[in-house]
Amino acid sequence: MTAAPFEFFDLQVLRTTRISPSFTRVTLGGDTLHRFASGGRDQRFKLFLPQPGCREVAIPRDAGHAWWPAWQRMDPAERGIMRTYTAREQRRGPDELDIDFALHGEQGGPASRWAEQAAPGDAVAVLGPLEEDNAAVDFRPPPEADWMLITGDETALPAVAGILDWLPPGIRAKVWLEVAHPDDRQELATEADADITWIIRDRAGATLLESVRATHLPAGRPYAWIAGEAGSVRTLRRHLVNDRGIDRKNIKFTGYWRKGTTEDDLIAQIATDTAPATSEDDSNGSDTAGETAGAARAGATA
Repeated sequence: MTAAPFEFFDLQVLRTTRISPSFTRVTLGGDTLHRFASGGRDQRFKLFLPQPGCREVAIPRDAGHAWWPAWQRMDPAERGIMRTYTAREQRRGPDELDIDFALHGEQGGPASRWAEQAAPGDAVAVLGPLEEDNAAVDFRPPPEADWMLITGDETALPAVAGILDWLPPGIRAKVWLEVAHPDDRQELATEADADITWIIRDRAGATLLESVRATHLPAGRPYAWIAGEAGSVRTLRRHLVNDRGIDRKNIKFTGYWRKGTTEDDLIAQIATDTAPATSEDDSNGSDTAGETAGAARAGATA
């Protein structure tokens, strides 16, 4: 029998750090975390939180490939609250995993509220990869790409940070990031030749799409990675294909969240349409599947 490429990890909060007005970093640890094999870049995983008032996380630990239908069969009032997040950073010796949560105050959902109140020792569970080359990494530029075009809102900021850290020295990258507050801008480590444009939402009416439209793009063959609110991502993809002539095969686009919709809504929708595959990854089908897999990766609709 082939070993499953993903497994459940029972972890605990080690510490929390408020890194900007809109972000809290939660650092996790645990005895089994040495088996978690992040592929870097935009590595995603499933995060399971305990129900309010519970100290333990109820998940189908022994279900293997069949974890999804097993989780669905559990009582929604008792099973762990599932969300999708990006691995901001993984470290060895000691083994630690950082997750950056975007916070939303009174409009935030259970994951955002949990992150604001998380304390050392709090229990969580993660469904994550056992191999670095895993299906939950989407950023895969072809070798013939001459440069990178990368865009995202704050929900994609942890993924963009991972991508920039992974890019090889000297590769050219044009990057646009939209955030809510000037102090949400971060120093992003990279050896790439990266031109990063920060857009502060609602300031002078500037938008990420308008900024991309107004920019002269480099010559050569690009690889584009765009993520964020689903409607905005689709609009930007149409611009790149129809107006810029970029081959749609060289564009990876993912709706990390959908305006007016929670991840619970998206999970219910995809469960009705087509159940996810038996691995952790279910994001490479329709736009709806991608939105479900990607939603709330940084707490946008969490």
